[in-house]
Amino acid sequence: MPQSSNKKVVVARFEREPVIGFVQSPGGFSTDAVEVLTPSGNLLRLPYPEVKVVCFVRDFESLEANAPWRPHRAFATRPKTRGLWVRLIFRDGDTVEGLVSNNLMLLEPAGFHAIPPDPTFQLQHIFVPRAALTDVQVLGVIGSPLRRKRPAEPAADAEQLKMF
Repeated sequence: MPQSSNKKVVVARFEREPVIGFVQSPGGFSTDAVEVLTPSGNLLRLPYPEVKVVCFVRDFESLEANAPWRPHRAFATRPKTRGLWVRLIFRDGDTVEGLVSNNLMLLEPAGFHAIPPDPTFQLQHIFVPRAALTDVQVLGVIGSPLRRKRPAEPAADAEQLKMF
């Protein structure tokens, strides 16, 4: 039986205020909604069409100064971490790049777990429901087990004297 735990999240929603709370992982994500327990003890069931992104954060204290969700984030250079480098395009036109697992068995039917371009001390990773997206573009495969073969070195000429 898999172990579950409560993770601190900030849920950014389309045209509504964000929700701060806890989501039970992995049980908090159903096929049609995410369940968030607020710090006041209310259990909210947020349907995926309302949810823009679920940001997994380290703590709630520093949220006022550093908002965990900012749109139009992109990698400055090619990422080094293994995975699929993707661009997620939201219904409202916002975009964010991230790294998703290269293992297709880990993809969930409800959405994508991704590591954002600048994971900070505060923001660890994000979950984006499929209902929030209009397009997902794969920009690259980082750390592929399939390596390109190097071209063969030219054969040494038999008449060439070996000097060293």
